[in-house]
Amino acid sequence: METRVLPHARGMARASLPWRKVALGAGIAFGLVATAPLSAQAAAPAACAALQEKYPDWKGKTLVNAINPHTPGYETIDPKDPSKYIGFDIDLGEAIGECLGFKLTYKPVTFAALLTTLAAVQADIVISDIYATKERAKAADFITYSKVFDGVLVAKGNPKGISGINMSMCGTAAAENTGYVEVPLIQALIPECKKAGKPEPTIQLYDNNANCIQAILAGRADTYINDVNTVDSAVKAYPDKLEKAIAVTIPYSVGIAVPKDKPKFRDAVLAALIEVQKAGTHMELLKKHGLDVNNFKEPDILTAD
Repeated sequence: METRVLPHARGMARASLPWRKVALGAGIAFGLVATAPLSAQAAAPAACAALQEKYPDWKGKTLVNAINPHTPGYETIDPKDPSKYIGFDIDLGEAIGECLGFKLTYKPVTFAALLTTLAAVQADIVISDIYATKERAKAADFITYSKVFDGVLVAKGNPKGISGINMSMCGTAAAENTGYVEVPLIQALIPECKKAGKPEPTIQLYDNNANCIQAILAGRADTYINDVNTVDSAVKAYPDKLEKAIAVTIPYSVGIAVPKDKPKFRDAVLAALIEVQKAGTHMELLKKHGLDVNNFKEPDILTAD
């Protein structure tokens, strides 16, 4: 498995992944990779060289990616080496950076602080499984790159019979991350439950996915609704205690957030992401990290305008 270096470990070796297919199950850090088809391997570097000429401002630079490193499959601390981060978003960001000629370091923050960290110029970019919405686009521009499917995580046997973000949640307690889009969707059920003469759902707010999952394990919460890959990972980790009640469609896409006052940087990241996808790297990374390939989407830009 390839790894990525935390800020305080920048002097360590870094793995290079773009334009090559990663050997699944290789089990050796920094290394064992299989060559991609020659067409992709040859085309991508040439296209990226052209992008570096078109967008020279970031070549040779080191940028900061703000992340909430508690989402298995996307961004987490490497359990084998706490000085590194691993995950799909980590690798995807590195691929985009390599295409444009910059390197990434990381600033771990709570999920709710991702966009404020970007706005405070304490980070240059956010690649951290954040859903792109019109409301969030008031704080940052987004380059979308993934479809969204949410899973409904419940205790084994689904004792409350929760079947989605619907009236089945009346009288239940949901654990959610502060700032997540699911929060207002659940809050919107409150008046509906009251009108039906049922107790309203309650929401417990936490700073990361791990705490939400622990709330269900401890019996404090009945459900946790989030990215289906995150939910599936939790079920895999606790198969005797948790299950996925259902997967639901959420009308958003996952996006890369960049400062609103840097449209040239936004366009450069979009162009690099397109080349990463053309080379097949995006799809290979989904497979490498055990994510559903149906999450793949061609990128576009979401702004508040």
